[in-house]
This record gives sequence, structure tokens and C-alpha cells, in this order.
Amino acid sequence: MASFVTEVLASSGKLEKEDLSGKISKMSRKVEDTKEEVCDMINKRYNDFLPSLQSSEELMLQVDAVSKEMDTLKNCIENEVQNVHVAVAEYTKLKQQLEKNTVIITMLGHLKEFHSAMEEFNKALLEKKYVDAANRLERARKSVGSLKRWKTSELPLLSALSSELTVQRENLIYHLGDEWKRLVIWKLPSTKGQVLLKNMLKPLVMYASLSVRVTEQQGEGTTLALQCLEESDEERCAPSKVYNKLLLVLKTLHSHLLDVSIGDKKLSAILGELIWEEMSHTIIHECLVHSIPTNSSQLEKYNTVIKETEEFEKSLKEMEYLQGDSTDLLKYARDVNCHFASKKCKDVIVAARKLMTSKMHNTVKITPDSKLRLPKLPAPSSESKVKPESLKEEVTMENSKQLSAWSLRLPACRISESVQQLMELALDTLCEAVGSSTQRENLLKFPHLAAIQHNNCMYLAHHLLTLGHHFRNHLPQPLSEGVATFVDMVPGFRKLGAQCFLAQLNVQRAELLERLSTAHNFCNLDDEDNYTAASKAVRQVIHQLKQLGTVWQDVLPVSIYCKAMGNLLNTAITEVTAKVMMLEDISSEDGNHLQTLCQTIIDEGPLVFIPLAEEKKNKKYQEEVPLYVKKWGTFKELVIVLQANLQEIVDRWADSKGPLALEFSSSEVKNLVRALFQNTERRAAALAKIK
Repeated sequence: MASFVTEVLASSGKLEKEDLSGKISKMSRKVEDTKEEVCDMINKRYNDFLPSLQSSEELMLQVDAVSKEMDTLKNCIENEVQNVHVAVAEYTKLKQQLEKNTVIITMLGHLKEFHSAMEEFNKALLEKKYVDAANRLERARKSVGSLKRWKTSELPLLSALSSELTVQRENLIYHLGDEWKRLVIWKLPSTKGQVLLKNMLKPLVMYASLSVRVTEQQGEGTTLALQCLEESDEERCAPSKVYNKLLLVLKTLHSHLLDVSIGDKKLSAILGELIWEEMSHTIIHECLVHSIPTNSSQLEKYNTVIKETEEFEKSLKEMEYLQGDSTDLLKYARDVNCHFASKKCKDVIVAARKLMTSKMHNTVKITPDSKLRLPKLPAPSSESKVKPESLKEEVTMENSKQLSAWSLRLPACRISESVQQLMELALDTLCEAVGSSTQRENLLKFPHLAAIQHNNCMYLAHHLLTLGHHFRNHLPQPLSEGVATFVDMVPGFRKLGAQCFLAQLNVQRAELLERLSTAHNFCNLDDEDNYTAASKAVRQVIHQLKQLGTVWQDVLPVSIYCKAMGNLLNTAITEVTAKVMMLEDISSEDGNHLQTLCQTIIDEGPLVFIPLAEEKKNKKYQEEVPLYVKKWGTFKELVIVLQANLQEIVDRWADSKGPLALEFSSSEVKNLVRALFQNTERRAAALAKIK
């Protein structure tokens, strides 16, 4: 094959090409000469009418000769081209053969790599170098993976290699298991399951009397043992002590056993995946839940526990027991305010129920001199935080300047001791509420929570209407006389829900107005900076409304949702309308910019009404925007006027009967006309018609 190609290349090589080029050049000159002679003959024959029969016959013979020579040359060229085609085809075959050989060599390289890795694996396994053995096995696995990517690989061969990998992997696991049993000795009853978690880590969390003892003996390894401290009288272990005990165990395991990689993971990471979920659950429910303060004055000190939890998780991440940015453990510790409130409510309710169900005949005597220990509180307008120690100062409800000394005093009598204690419990709870930070701030800060709070209150109020009546005829006589109807609680819950949501609406309304205040009153919009600021303000308003629409979607009742969004959108367009109406001079360019900004609100405003999760069902509410936005019609008329001429404005006024007259007073329309148009006779005539 190679000799044939050589012959082809030689026959069509450089010398042959140069000879062919010379022939073509010579032939070109002959053709040109013949052309000139033929043209000259034709000219003499048909133009000068000169007799030239002999010369013409000679010329014809010359043409015939040149034609034959051309045919010969053409055949030569075709033969050469044919030879080139054959050479190209042969070259293509050679290239394909070379590529095939390259693939085979690459596959052989992977097979060689697999064989070498397996040989080294067996050697490392015999020498008990398990980490090296695992790495060699991983190399072999990657070689097989590379072979699988070649479609030309022999399937039986791949199947055999994969089987060998599986067998040797199980062989390594078996040897590791034997080595683990030899190195790690549990002096415990034979039980199945997570031995480390159940017999060491969880008991350290649950029992304050347990501690860890680490003993290192030369030649005999390291011993981890649990030790019971009999003198410990703590019922629960503090989070810091729990963390220290757990870290001692995990650090010891990490330094002696688990700080090695198997593939792309360390043994510590594998162990962490197996035990962390259950261990964190145990820490939360057996330790952290009991560390939640019972008094608000202790909440600030709990920051120490949060920092200790952060350090604990940081240490676990450094040893790779723990992956990711955050866990349930740290989240639980940081939510201490919620847990404290829940725990406090539960404790108060339990204490109150205990007092209310205690025996009534245990009584105490009260006299007119008996006073309730009321704390000294700051003025309602004071913004200073109430300190717990200031609540210890007592005051009375008496006012010597206006009331007599006997005002607000009960006559002497006896009351149940439990009732007195109940009043003291209420007083203590209120004092603690005064001295603690309020969670109501969250209801103002987060629209979603405000909506949920509103719905919660309405839900309770709805069912309290009928709850008492349902049981009324089946309760003991004193309760059925009206005590257990709960109807008197309905207005309170309704008011609480409404006030919470209205406060959130006021916050959102203030934010909308704050954004619009950056629009420079929508004046001089022909200035690029002013137009940019105004455009940005409008976009921010639309964005805020869209965000709220999404947050409240499928949360609020549709009617409340539409009223709330309509109220906020109405606030925005009312503010924009007021700013535009205050302008005294609106140039043509200003008018165009104003119209563009207002049209943006008209186009995108309805799209914020998305009360339902199913997008198709929201179209109905988007078409009903005028029902929920009081000034929608006014705003649309304003946009029309900004682009209208004098005659169109007069036509829309229509002698105080047109659509413009329904939204604006005559003085407002006149002011708009004066701002939009120059002082001309036509403007004067138009103003005369607006009355």
C-alpha cells in the first residue's frame, strides 16, 4: 500500500506539476496566437473582402492542431486529477487506520493502568497498608470508568474487570472489619446497632454524672471509658459540659482512627453522616431544651450558650464530622426567644390551672390596708427600656390630690388563698412582659407573619362565636349560665388581628411614600438625573407591591388581600397624582416622561393582584382593579390629559358632564392646562369652557 502511494505521489509530484504548468502556459500562448490570426483572417475575409483562401485553409489546419493538442492536454490533466483522488482516498484510509490504532493504544494504556493498580493493591493489602490499598483500588476503578466511555470496548472484558473490582472492594472491607475489631475493643454486652452513639455519645448528653476518661498505654493503644461521678448532684448537664465531653471522644477517635481518606471522603465524614442527625436531636431534647431560661432577665446570658454551640459545630466541621453551613442544633439555640416564650406560656398556664383547681376553702383575710404590689413603671411615651430592678419599686393606685384615702380599697373579707396567688402570678407575668423585648416587632417587620397573625385571630374569633353554645346545655349549671359562651372574647380577638395587620399596612404605606420621595417631586424630568431618579422610584414601588403580592398570596383571604393591595396601590397613585398636580410648568418633554412613568404604573399595577396560587384564576381580580383602588379612574384621566391637546381636554370636560369632570374639579383641570400649555388665545378659549 505504501509503495502504491509513493508511486502516485511521484507521478503527480512537484516535477510533474511543474511540467504540466509549463504545458498549460505554452498552450495558452498558442491559443492567443491562434485567436489573433483567426480574428485577422475573419476581418480580412468579411470586412476587407481580400482573397485569402490558402491562408484560411492553413489557419483551419492550425486550429485543428491546437484543438487536438488541447484535447491531449485535457486528458492528461484528467488523468492527473484522477490520480490525486486515488491518493486522497488512500490517505483517508491511512488516517482512519491511525485513529483506530490510537484508540487501541489508549485502551491498552488504561488496561495497563488497571493491572498495575491491582498489583499494587494486592501488595499494599498484604502489607496492611489499607489507605494505600484503597487509593490503588480507586485508581483501578477510574481506569475501568475510562474504558467504559469507549464504545468499541469489548463488553465481556469490561464485565470481568468490573467483577474483579467488586470482589477486591469487598475483600478490602473484610480486612478493614477484621482490623477494626482488633484495634477497637468494646467492653460491652453484645448488642447490634450504633454502638458508639448508643453506648457512649448519647449517655454523655443525657446523664450529668457521666464523664470521659482517656487512657493511653504504650503498645496497647488508647482506651476511652465512661466514668460516673457519684458526687455530682446536677440533674441536667449544661451545654458547655456536654460539648466538652462529646468533643473529647470525637477528637480522640479523629486523631487515632478517623483522620484518613477513603476515596474522596474521610472516615470522620462518613461517621458524621451516620450519627449526626440522631446526635443533634438528642442534644436538643436532652440538653438545650432544659437550658432555655425561665426568666426574661436570663435571656441575655443565653448568648454564651449560642457562642458555645457555634464553637462546637466549628470544631466538628474542622474534623469533617459535619458538613454544610448551618444545622438544626445552632438554629435551635439561636431561636431562644421563641423557645423562651413558648416555655413561659406553658409554665404560666400550668401554674394558673393548678391554682384554679386547688381547694377554695383555704382562705386568707384581706383588709382595706391590703395593697397589691404594683411596680413603678416609666411614662408611656418613654422609649427607655425598663430594667428588671426598677420593677421592684412599689407604688399604689391612690392619688392623694384627687381621691380620698379610702378610694380603690376593698372592704375586709376572706378570699381563697389560690385566688390571691393567681393574682400574684398575673402580676409577676406582666412585670416580666414589661421588662422583656417584644415579639410584636417581628409582626411589623415581616408582612407574612402579620398576615398569619391576622388569620389566627380571625380563626379563633370565628369559632368562639359558636363554641360555647355547642356545649352550653351539657355543662354544669353555673357554667351554662353564660360563663362559658366565649362570645365576649370575640371582639378582642378581632381587634387584635385587625390592629396587627393595619400596623403592617401602615409600615408598607410609609415605605411606599419614602420611595416616592426620592423622585424629586417629578419636576424637570427633561434633566437626565431627575428622570432616572423618578423612574427608579416608580420601579421600586412596583417591585415592593409585587413582593407583597407574592408574600400574601394564598395566605390572606381573597377579599382581604385585594383590599390590602388596593389600599397600598391607591396610596402610591394618589401620591404621584398629588405631585403632578402641584407642578406649575410642564414642558412637552416633561409631559412625555410623566406619561411614560404613569403608564408604567397603569400597565404593571394590576399585575400585583395575585391572591391565588393558580395564575389563570388571578385575571379576574386584575380586571377588577378599579373596585379596589379608589383613585384608579382619576389616575387614568391624568395620564390621558398629559398627552391630550386642548380640544381633547375640553371634549373630555364636556360642560362638567364628561369623564374628566367626574375625577377632577374645574380649578384642578385649569391648573393642569396652564402648566401644560403656553399662554395663547386658544388656551384662554379652552379655559373659558372649563367651568
